[in-house]
Amino acid sequence: MKKRLHNPNLAKIHRNYTVEEVSSLYGVFKGTVRAWIKSGLPALNDKRLMLILGSDLVAFHQARRTKNKQKCKSGEIYCVRCHAPKKPTGGMADYRIITEKIGNLEAICPDCDKIMNQRVSLSKLEQVSGEITITLPQALRHIIESNQPSVNSDLKRE
Repeated sequence: MKKRLHNPNLAKIHRNYTVEEVSSLYGVFKGTVRAWIKSGLPALNDKRLMLILGSDLVAFHQARRTKNKQKCKSGEIYCVRCHAPKKPTGGMADYRIITEKIGNLEAICPDCDKIMNQRVSLSKLEQVSGEITITLPQALRHIIESNQPSVNSDLKRE
């Protein structure tokens, strides 16, 4: 079963939590919180009531998030299905504009043949691309500029 990373910002750093409160805060079982304590989450163990400092809880989850991060090198896009950065098939990717400054690089994974996406600023596109050939979108022609009118056009009626 895949490990789920939890949002470290849910816990308040100036508050103490019991095992039950942490389990309801993150939506996990009490046994999961006890497993976190066994794997390194500091807890104040005073007989039956086990308290967890909010700052320790935030630091624990931030450390787990940074441990699993993988940086993409120039010319690589992260494949969610393979859980690894990959060079796209054929060294080609498409750039889809989202806003005037940001867009998505879309490419095909060489191993699983699924689409990989990477959010990229238009100004940093050359730095990220590396050896990838990027296809930028072409401006659409207006119908009036077309040599042949639309089939549904009634412009030639007299």
